[in-house]
Amino acid sequence: MPAPILVTGAAGFIGHAVAHRLLARGERVIGVDIVNDYYDPALKEARLATFSGINSFAFERIDIADAAQMAALVRDNNIVRVVHLAAQAGFEHLVYASSSSVYGDKPMGGEGFKEDEPANDPVSLYAATKRACELMSQSYANLYGFPQTGLRFFTVYGPWGRPDMAYFSFTQKILKGEAIEVYGDGKMARDFTYIDDIVDGIIGALDNPPARGDHRVLNIGDSHPVGLMDMIETLEKAIGHEAVKVMRPMQPGDVTATYADVSKLHALTGYKPKVMLAEGLEKFAAWFREYYRVVP
Repeated sequence: MPAPILVTGAAGFIGHAVAHRLLARGERVIGVDIVNDYYDPALKEARLATFSGINSFAFERIDIADAAQMAALVRDNNIVRVVHLAAQAGFEHLVYASSSSVYGDKPMGGEGFKEDEPANDPVSLYAATKRACELMSQSYANLYGFPQTGLRFFTVYGPWGRPDMAYFSFTQKILKGEAIEVYGDGKMARDFTYIDDIVDGIIGALDNPPARGDHRVLNIGDSHPVGLMDMIETLEKAIGHEAVKVMRPMQPGDVTATYADVSKLHALTGYKPKVMLAEGLEKFAAWFREYYRVVP
């Protein structure tokens, strides 16, 4: 029987969805998460509750910075595959989360952002740490022959999402009758990528590891940027309420647009995003009403 796959950050938005997809295809999964209070722990606990009764899933409430506990978990379960979404070295393949933010604030052209473009001008500390993580992973792969894949996510959204993301917080405020703050005077654009499409890309990358000692980065996005005002209009239709908007200038560290070129991931895995924004926001709105018991 194949060893289980370790998913770090299993109580998180993306980790939760990846774990369920792996279970659905017959894998055994060990989820690890500390379930901290960076945002509502009740939402994280509710995500974990969706694994109840699934015998092929085991959960460990561990801080991944606890080297002794993580080493014991890996050793006792013969772990050789990891999806790091919260990693600990020593596996056949490490897939970890990077971000589209590494590209910086580049002009929107006719083509999407390509992985081989320079990523040396981050406009936020978050972007700088993600790029630093890529560079350290590349060095580790070269030094120790440990194959690694960094995935540059483009604006992930959908059910079970993060409350600090714009579409989520907008929904909360709109339904309370509160105004929403629209930064960049509404002129920004984002490559919104539905959670199921993100999971397709993660598992495709996991199943197609690079050669020993190689490190690669791959974009996972929708490859169809949408203006912020268009997103808000689509969200308003999905939840059936119009937003009161307060226009604000760009925030420091933000970028004007993101746009994923996913040709490398497509060539490797056949990846093709399936869920357009209107459908994805409808699904999110339905989940939101059910989870928060909102009467339409």
